Order: sequence, then C-alpha cells, then structure tokens
Amino acid sequence: MEKLRNYETVSEALNDLVKRGYTTDFSILAENECLVCNKTFIQLSPDEFEIDETYRFEGNSDPGDEMIVFAISSLKHNVKGTVVNAYGMYSDSSSSKIVEHLRKHGSKSEIENTKFLIKKK
Repeated sequence: MEKLRNYETVSEALNDLVKRGYTTDFSILAENECLVCNKTFIQLSPDEFEIDETYRFEGNSDPGDEMIVFAISSLKHNVKGTVVNAYGMYSDSSSSKIVEHLRKHGSKSEIENTKFLIKKK
C-alpha cells in the first residue's frame, strides 16, 4: 500500500486520487447494499471492493465541511474510484451492510463512530 498523503481539502485529495487512477465516482446506495457509479451503472457489493486509502476532513468553521474520502478498488470489475461522504451533523446513521463495510475496513481510529450520508432513491 502506498503511503498516505496529507491533503488540506477534499478537492485536493480527489484531484490527486484521479491522477493516481481513482477515476470513478461512487456513492452509497443503502437500499441495494452497494456502491454505485451513476455514469457507468457499476454496482459494487461490500465483498467486491477494497478500501485502499481513507482521508478525513474536519470543518474548522462549518460542520457541513466534515467529509471522508475513500479511495477504493475492485479487481472483479477492474475499476478504481472514490466515495465521498459526510459525517457528523449532516449525516445519517445507518446499519446497512455497505456502511458497516466502510466502517469496518476504513481507518478505525478515524471513522469508527462515523455516521454516513446515505443516498436515497
């Protein structure tokens, strides 16, 4: 695994991850217990991807700026991408399998008690 980097902003992290091949944008679709890319319609169940890196950003002045960026990869689908999610005040607590997978496989010290913003249909 590559050494984790330090980013000042979410956009800085995403731009660098794209340069490193994480080009697919995923969102959490709790109803289907998966991550989904709305452009390609790829859906990844929890056992079809690995979390390669996680980055947590805290909103110094605005709690709405509290975000986590996950860099993920799937050998089965030959895809690398990102999941960006809110935590804290603007998040939704969910016990879906996909959220539990992110919590379990992410950096436990950073996201153990994180609540996730879930995309609703």
